[in-house]
Amino acid sequence: MSVEKEIELIKERNKKVEADKAWETSWTRKILITFLTYFMMIIVMKVLGLERPFIGAIIPTLGFMLSTISANLVKSLWLKKFYGK
Repeated sequence: MSVEKEIELIKERNKKVEADKAWETSWTRKILITFLTYFMMIIVMKVLGLERPFIGAIIPTLGFMLSTISANLVKSLWLKKFYGK
């Protein structure tokens, strides 16, 4: 395989990796998962016969949102400490 072809393959791979990373860190993804979490918890709570599932489903949904926010903060601190970035 030629060097030019290898470089092109690496560039294509990098574009895909960058797009995947952009999706993983996007607010669109976080909001989508938040809504899915909320609606799934409503279903679970209704199936279990719990009272006020629309209110109760807020708790795990907020937990998810807080975990995504704190995960980014912890990641930033971790990168600074171990990689100086």
